[in-house]
Amino acid sequence: MQDIRNIAIIAHVDHGKTTLVDKMMLAGHLFRNDQTNGELVLDNNDLERERGITILSKNVSINYKGTKINIIDTPGHADFGGEVERVLNMADGCILLVDAFEGPMPQTRFVLQKALQIGLKPVVVVNKVDKPNCRPDEVYEMVFDLMFSLNATEDQLDFPVIYGSAKNNWMSTDWKTPTENLIPLLDAIIEHIPAPKQLEGTPQMLITSLDYSSYTGRIAVGRVHRGTLKEGMNITLAKRDGSLIKSKIKELHTFEGLGRKKTDAVSSGDICAVVGIDGFEIGDTICDFENPEPLPPIAIDEPTMSMLFTINDSPFFGKEGKFVTSRHIQDRLTKELDKNLALRVRKSELEDGKWIVSGRGVLHLSVLIETMRREGYELQVGQPQVIFKEIDGVKCEPIEELTISVPEEYSSKMIDMVTRRKGDLVSMETQGDRVNIEFDMPSRGIIGLRTNVLTASAGEAIMAHRFKCYQPTKVR
Repeated sequence: MQDIRNIAIIAHVDHGKTTLVDKMMLAGHLFRNDQTNGELVLDNNDLERERGITILSKNVSINYKGTKINIIDTPGHADFGGEVERVLNMADGCILLVDAFEGPMPQTRFVLQKALQIGLKPVVVVNKVDKPNCRPDEVYEMVFDLMFSLNATEDQLDFPVIYGSAKNNWMSTDWKTPTENLIPLLDAIIEHIPAPKQLEGTPQMLITSLDYSSYTGRIAVGRVHRGTLKEGMNITLAKRDGSLIKSKIKELHTFEGLGRKKTDAVSSGDICAVVGIDGFEIGDTICDFENPEPLPPIAIDEPTMSMLFTINDSPFFGKEGKFVTSRHIQDRLTKELDKNLALRVRKSELEDGKWIVSGRGVLHLSVLIETMRREGYELQVGQPQVIFKEIDGVKCEPIEELTISVPEEYSSKMIDMVTRRKGDLVSMETQGDRVNIEFDMPSRGIIGLRTNVLTASAGEAIMAHRFKCYQPTKVR
């Protein structure tokens, strides 16, 4: 039985997750010596490369000292939180990556909270210690305080810390003594992250993500929770709504390096891709043919923002794209629902060719629109609007936690701008020559705020926000 470790890499936007995975793949000798690998190997679609962000979570595996390490790279933006929540179920531990200057940011808190609730063991990596005026020791204290405030267990609080610079390809247990490679980090993973438990019994696998191949159709990806899956095996697919469908596994693949390798059987604890099952959704369970026992499905946060999508009926109809009819757009949105868990699509009852598409935020929806545009779809979109809910007879709206970090001289402008949009100041702290300001703010106030904030602060502001909760609508 091969020794396995399953780890997810979680962090705030731009703290260096994908760069770290690149260097870990180099350390695992995934590239031949004469092979020139580009930067950010995992951000492989055009949109991710242009925006410099990770949108879809991906897995690769490396071999180190006879141990197979499955690495899951996750997105940092709160809008793609559905993507993160899903894949954390596949991991046994996580690498929490924190910038040595910025420290834990709102998104760090969001993903760390999810990871600690599932019971993952963290390894903290303080990255970018080569930056001028960084403060690794302070950041370590801040991470500890954050974990404590998120009710981490004693075992989770006893986390190892590795300092280093992923870009310069070194990690060390002491940030003042740089090393030549990432070996201290890989050793810490093998030592501190638990191996998956081997559960014997009837097979169970929760489908946590999807892949698509034009040859074999939809492919289910997930981690085998219990028992062993074999090629050609008869299984039952347990749906979210409780219905059971009999099916058969045609092929099994495990992740090897950047690609996949066909295999005969996969035992509990490993991550695999299953080919040949029809009609599955994310959150369904593959279980035994005779005695099906489904696993609890994945709970995903509800969407907070919606937009109207319509067919293009302007005079310039058909100039840009090749898919212009309502049938094309309907099919494309249905296909997106298959793999985009946090998205909802509702067809307008009043008119044909109109859909209300709801997602986790403006970025989530804009990435969908841009992807569709590049694929040759032509459509019109309305303004983004927040989704109101009625809770106990009171009209409520989504509230977000907004953090703005600016040089001190611009702080009053920021506070003025946010409070005019119904934001409440929660805290304000000075770090060096910059001020970190925290607000609670309605989601509708954040639409279009970023450009104004950057203009008012001469491009110096760093702004981040994440959904917090629903609260009664602010009228003032």
